[in-house]
Amino acid sequence: MNEIKYYNEEGLKRLEDELQNLIAVERPAIALMIAEARDKGDLSENAEYHAAKEAQGMLEMRISKLEELVRNARIIDESKLDVSKVLILSNVKIKNIKTGAMLNYTIVPESEADLKTGKISVNSPIAKGLLGKKVGDRTEIAVPAGILTLQIVEITR
Repeated sequence: MNEIKYYNEEGLKRLEDELQNLIAVERPAIALMIAEARDKGDLSENAEYHAAKEAQGMLEMRISKLEELVRNARIIDESKLDVSKVLILSNVKIKNIKTGAMLNYTIVPESEADLKTGKISVNSPIAKGLLGKKVGDRTEIAVPAGILTLQIVEITR
């Protein structure tokens, strides 16, 4: 896959911490479960053994995925980002022209998106429609509910 993903320092640290936990804590715990289940006798009819082996496979798959993500991760240097237009890690205040509602979003890498805290993925339709725009620009964005007409009110970091 080798797809480069961009993270801020906090997001990359979370990934690295999760990876270390899986390797240092979860992997030995599952190895212990397998050993205990193996000691119980006939492996062909040992449901605990098969469940532990399946859990081990899932864990190793997650570790492999995280290792690839960390290996291909790039940190975004926020100090070098242009504040005159909407980019990843921009805090954007927008106005819905139709309803007059004011919305605040932070455009973040996909793995850090959390709509409850106002963080939207750079790959979302709204973020894609805002990227590259400047204060005062209007944009029409196709969303499942129809077409949104938004105006950019403010851009900050």
